[in-house]
Formats: sequence, C-alpha cells, structure tokens
Amino acid sequence: MKQRAILPALALPLILAGQPARSAPADDPVATAATLRDKALAGDTVAWDLVEGLTTEVGPRMAGTEAEARARAWAVPRLKALGFSNVRIETCDMPVWTRGAERAAVTAPFPAKLAVTALGNSAATPAEGIEAEVVAFETLADLDAAPAGSLAGKIAFVSHAMTATQDGSSYGVFGAVRRRGPAVAAAKGAIAIVIRSVGTDHHRNPHAGGTVFPAGSTAIPAAALSIPDAENLQRILKRGKPVTMRLVLTPTFSATGQSGNVIAEVPGSDPAAGIITIGGHLDSWDLATGAIDDASGVAITTAAAKMVMAAGKPRRTIRVVWYGAEEVGGCGGPSYLAAHRDEKHVLTAESDFGADRVWAVKFTLPAAAAPLGDRIARALAPIGIGRNPAPATGGADIAPLVKAGVPVIDLEQDGTRYFDIHHTPDDTLDKVDPAQLRQNVAAWTTMLWLAANAPETLAAAPQK
Repeated sequence: MKQRAILPALALPLILAGQPARSAPADDPVATAATLRDKALAGDTVAWDLVEGLTTEVGPRMAGTEAEARARAWAVPRLKALGFSNVRIETCDMPVWTRGAERAAVTAPFPAKLAVTALGNSAATPAEGIEAEVVAFETLADLDAAPAGSLAGKIAFVSHAMTATQDGSSYGVFGAVRRRGPAVAAAKGAIAIVIRSVGTDHHRNPHAGGTVFPAGSTAIPAAALSIPDAENLQRILKRGKPVTMRLVLTPTFSATGQSGNVIAEVPGSDPAAGIITIGGHLDSWDLATGAIDDASGVAITTAAAKMVMAAGKPRRTIRVVWYGAEEVGGCGGPSYLAAHRDEKHVLTAESDFGADRVWAVKFTLPAAAAPLGDRIARALAPIGIGRNPAPATGGADIAPLVKAGVPVIDLEQDGTRYFDIHHTPDDTLDKVDPAQLRQNVAAWTTMLWLAANAPETLAAAPQK
C-alpha cells in the first residue's frame, strides 16, 4: 500500500452518463445478498487458494521486474479457470529501481550494527560506502526548519515515530517522513538520510517503501532503520557525543522496464448499465512474498466477483483488475485509465489494506444511488460492519478513476496490526487469518452483488 497524490483531472473524461433506472427485482435484494454473504463467510476457499498460490509459486513481485511479469503470466490461467471472461494483460512501460547491497553501522562513539533497507528511488553510495557524522531530527517539521546548507557532508536521521490506529490514519502523517524527508535532507546539503521505519512493530525488520525526489532535485542515498535500531541510535545520540555512521547502499536504475495490469470480467446482462471496476495490486516489495500487501487484496476482490458470477449474470459488468506497479507509484492505475477512459465506469473500489476483518463501510455515491448505500449498510451490519458517514476516497490504484468522477465505495479493514507487517520481510502467508479473509470476501460479495444489480443510477457527472 502506498499513498500518493491523485492525478489531476484529465482532458478526456470518462463517459459517465446516467442510465435509466430499472424496477427492483421481485425478491428482496438484501435477503439475496445475505444468502451470498453467509455462503462466502462459511465456505469460500478461492481467496485463500489465490493468496497461497501467488505467494508460494511466484513470491516477491517487485514492479517492473521479471518476477512481476511471472506473476501476470501466473494470473491469466487461474482467472480463466475460475470462469472469468476477457482475461488479458495490458502492459505499460516504467523505469525500474533494483535493490543492491545495504549495510549500516554506528562507528563511533559506540559501535553498533544497524538493520537497514534502502528506500525505493534511493541513490547509491560508492561501493565502499560513506561515513559521516549523524545529525538527528525528532520530526519531519524539524528537518524542514533546518537552515539551508546546515547538513553539508552529514547524514540526516529522523526519528519520527508512527502509532497504530484501526483505520491506519497515522500513515498519512508519519509516512511523509519517508516520502518527502529524503528530498528535504538533500536540499539542506545532506549526503544521505536514514529514517526510523514507518511502522508500528518492534522487530528488527526495516520497512521498505518509496521516496520521491522531485524533478530537478538531487537524489541521495536514503534508507530506513528497523525500529529497535532507530531507538538505539536515539539513545546513543542522547549521550551527547558526536556520532558517526557508515552506510552502504548500491541500488541501480534502469531507464525502461515493463509492468502491467491483469484484467478479467464478469459480463453483465445490460451493457448500458456500465462497468464496476474492482481489484488490488499485483506487485509487492521485494523483502517478502507480499501476502497482505497485496496478494490478499487481489484475492478478496476476485473471490467476491466469482461468488457473484456463480449466483447468475449480474446486470452490470464487473471488471477485476490486478494492477501493476502500485508500490513504486508506477504505471498501473494511470495506464488503466488511459486505456479505458471512454468506457462507462459507474462504480469503483479496491482492497489494499491487508486481510484483517472489514469493520466499516464508506460511500461516495450520487444522490440517486443513496438507497443502494442504505441497502449495502443494512446487509453488512450482521457481520460487524458499521456505516462510516465520512466519504469514500478509494486508494492509489483507483485514484485516477475517482478523480475522473467515478463513484466509490470503501470497505475499511482493521489496520491495527497492518503496519507491524507492511513492507517488511514479515509480509508472508502465515500473517493471513483464513477466517478474517473469508469475512472480507463476504463483505465484498455483499457489496458487489447489490451494486451490480442495483436499479438506481450509479453514474455521477464527470469532473471538468
């Protein structure tokens, strides 16, 4: 999972004209949804089989690499075997960053090895590394306030500490130290930066993740320390003696590589009713097998679409997208929009926050579709999901669609332990709870069946 700015409005907006409302089916739609919900809750195995297969047979899937290409090739026959139609791969080109050697140690006054990992887009040190004095900052705001040139020849260290929350809201604030801190340190003259990992665990597992060096700025070596090592470094610095660090990072860049999206569909009975696009991202960081981030997301959404398909042809087409290159802010989401902007998208949603239970639902729907939101909320309440009155916003992969005006629903997962595991070597299959995974599938099946068959107009006016 990676937060990033939503794309600006596009010159060629999606076709989002409304469609005529249909009369409701004779049966109670909430009762039918409840039947599917309970079936998924009790017996879905599709999601687990996909997570297990992807993490076992493919493993880590760094964007733009041969491993991500293998993941796309792995996905196609499985989606076809599940009964999906129009299964295909749509590729896109992107630059590729590849991890190299990574080592760090305090060399004085108290020598200590440090568990470290390079941040995506980090520049490289010389092969032999660099050694310099460490200058510490408690927060990103403190780094922002450092005088120009004050870090010349120094290694910056930011100890900004994240806290756990159920909704993951602290990631937006504390994650800025990773996303923006290296560029700020470079502008102040630093020759490198290390940060306390953006996470909530206390294992010696540093958290990977991308950083951004704006056009025209100078990239510097940038790394995350495991939280125990960052705290140890803080204690060393508090002794009041000059602290020096040796840092070795040798990542490489390739100007061009290839990522892409895997697309599969459940065709609807009424083409004029539009397309519901759901999914998650296929790529992962390279430190682990990406079980919660985001093999679970693609598995949950695919399993739900399969459940709806098995119940009969829905009114609207359901399109499942396994997006590429999300972790590095790459081409998956934007390339999907570029290829499909003239199609009639009427709703979107994504799963990219692990595999723990869904506890809340949020909506951003046109006024005419308000009854649909009420039905979904009513059908989800029996499995412990409450309605959050805040608007739904979606995530990184569907951000271009949301910005273009497509209505969106968020099924919010419990993120209390998500950032213990996120972007670490611990993101492995054993962290997925099968019962909670099934609850996710049940929630998604409920939402998707009701939305795909809703008589209301779902489309909203496009943004200009």
